[in-house]
Amino acid sequence: MGHDTKARPLRATRPLQGLAGRLTVAGDKSISHRALMFGALAVGRTEITGLLEGEDVLRTAAAMRALGATVDRLGEGHWQVSGRGVGGLVEPEDVLDMGNSGTAARLICGLLAGHPLYAVLTGDGSLRKRPMKRVMDPLSASGARFSSRAGGRLPLTIEGATDPLPLDYRLPMASAQVKSAVMLAGLCARGVTRVIEPEATRDHTENMLRHFGATVRVAAEGHGRVIELDGQPELIAAPVAVPGDPSSAAFPLVAALLVPGSELTVEGVGLNPLRTGLFTSLQEMGADLTISNARTEGGEPVGDITARFGTLKAVDVPPERVPSMVDEYPILAVAAACATGVSRFRGLAELRVKESDRVAATAALLAANGIKVEIEGDDMLVHGTGARPPGGGQVVTHMDHRIAMSALVLGLATENPVTVDDSSFIDTSFPGFAELINRASGGDALRRLNSGAA
Repeated sequence: MGHDTKARPLRATRPLQGLAGRLTVAGDKSISHRALMFGALAVGRTEITGLLEGEDVLRTAAAMRALGATVDRLGEGHWQVSGRGVGGLVEPEDVLDMGNSGTAARLICGLLAGHPLYAVLTGDGSLRKRPMKRVMDPLSASGARFSSRAGGRLPLTIEGATDPLPLDYRLPMASAQVKSAVMLAGLCARGVTRVIEPEATRDHTENMLRHFGATVRVAAEGHGRVIELDGQPELIAAPVAVPGDPSSAAFPLVAALLVPGSELTVEGVGLNPLRTGLFTSLQEMGADLTISNARTEGGEPVGDITARFGTLKAVDVPPERVPSMVDEYPILAVAAACATGVSRFRGLAELRVKESDRVAATAALLAANGIKVEIEGDDMLVHGTGARPPGGGQVVTHMDHRIAMSALVLGLATENPVTVDDSSFIDTSFPGFAELINRASGGDALRRLNSGAA
């Protein structure tokens, strides 16, 4: 499960034919993390199907085992968790290594804050650079104590509260991870935990808490919401069918929009309205995207999405859309690079603290391939080529899987091949990405290079 430290460059070239067929993508990463965590806090056995088996989620599974839950893999994507009940987690005997997963690290801070135990969290080189202060600050008010490196960076120690206090917290910026960490801490507290968010963010935590039997109330307030959780519920094991990850589906779908002759369907994609900002933005660009077989599974809306090649026009994405597509700006920028006109993405401050500074990394990705891009404050402007972009660049990925996959999708649509310096970490988020693209395009458009090849 350890990260392969040897760089694996990968090159994308224009396929000889369009992407075609029907495929599925791995389970939603956000829901997979939460299914394992809530299963560990529930009474009884939780059966999970469609779990994403990328390294990020496997780190969460290992952490839940270390905290006393029984976690068994029964088959591909099929897992079972025997939980310990709210407040029943035990002190881990060793450091919890969260690998590359910021979601897991921040949510587990909330999980542990309400338990009277001592734990140490660390991660890989990329995760150790990412800020945890945004969860440490509100969680400290519950009675938990944190100690970390400068700037709230990992490794950090957590001493959970013996008698945690319920929190009443207004998020300074929209963040589903911070919201979820506060709610997880609130599970162990007597009374009502209240979170006010300035913009509505993905609500998988609220949906899954209800699914497991907790009482959660949500009320609109301006653009945002007020969420209340009744503390110390008894969570009861419930089956979870994890839908296909819309953030993963974005890559083959945008590839199909950009490669002539493509018609590709991704089946069983999660369509939570707080996660579909990318699809809204693409449709505003004139993308030929259709949804069929809409249904509900495990409290989450699901459907099949078909993308067909066509011309795209520039888009102006408002700042309030950031929470619903925070991970999708690099791949949207690739679509904008192939569109006609200048696209503007507004209010991207949140993207500067992801796996990399995604604003700078996305701009560098485009510039390396002959596409004009400007950054004005927290806005990014992409000058579309209205045709095939030049390509030919080597992209520095900064160990950010979304930058790597976005660059590779760009390489399917450019005049000249696009190379990423390393693809070894893509499997942490999207196992089998290269194989899936090659299968859909009927060839080897994505080709592994010898390490160090230019």
